[in-house]
Formats: sequence, C-alpha cells, structure tokens
Amino acid sequence: MKIMFICTGNICRSAMAHWLMKKKLEDKNIQNIEVFSSGIYAMQGDIPTQEATEVMEEYGVDLKKHRATPTYKSNIEEMDLILCMTSSHRQNLISTYPNLADKIYTLKEYVGIDEIDIKDPWGYGLAVYRYCAAEIDQCLDKLIEKIKSSSKS
Repeated sequence: MKIMFICTGNICRSAMAHWLMKKKLEDKNIQNIEVFSSGIYAMQGDIPTQEATEVMEEYGVDLKKHRATPTYKSNIEEMDLILCMTSSHRQNLISTYPNLADKIYTLKEYVGIDEIDIKDPWGYGLAVYRYCAAEIDQCLDKLIEKIKSSSKS
C-alpha cells in the first residue's frame, strides 16, 4: 500500500505526518506500507521549518533529511490513499486529479474525526506546532488501526 500526505508547502504538516508515520510503521514492524508526502504549493527541495524539526525530535523523528516535493512533481498517480491536511487541499487535488478522487480524503475524515482540517502551524511558535503534531499523531494511530483491521477482512 502507498500513502501520500498532502499539505501546502510540504515543510510542516505533511512532512511531520510522513516521517512520523514511517517511524510508527517501523516501530510496529509493519512493512507493506510505503509513505510519501508532497505540497500543493511546495518549493522543490525546501527544508522543514525549524519548529517542525524541533517538535518531531520530541517524537524521536529526524526531519532534517526531509526535502519538500511539489505535488505535480510527485508520484501521486501511484498512490492507493491520499490524505490531505485540509478540505481545501482535498478539493484542489480532486479538481487537478479527478481520476484519483476516490482515493483522496482529509486525514481526519478518513480516520473518522468530525473536525476536518488540521490547521497550518506555519509562522507560529512551538506550542502551535506541538498541538498540530499531537493531532497528527492521534490521526496516525487511528490510521494504522484502520489499515490493520481492513487488511484482516
């Protein structure tokens, strides 16, 4: 299974989701899932924000190796599941890639959390990043459970 996380610049939310998911999968020894991320308006090769890097260190994740990828230069067409941080990202992708519409969700929608958007922490301090990372962390735990239970059926 191939999963891609999407946000705006691929230097905060989707980057954190990508590398935190990778760590969670490694920790649980789940090997049949590949994880990717990109940003709708990402600048190729951009580095994560200092705050995102710092907060991910608290989760034992090294974000320093991450480089931003614009969605249009990504392997999005190969994905089995595309998880966006906001409903506007989702709408943007559905209009750009109508052939992938049945694979595109917001992360929260897919894991069954009512409030749809994970707000952008860009430009805010560590407290906002920590809140954002905690939201993503909670969603990823639910995502892994959902994937595990659907692969059993």
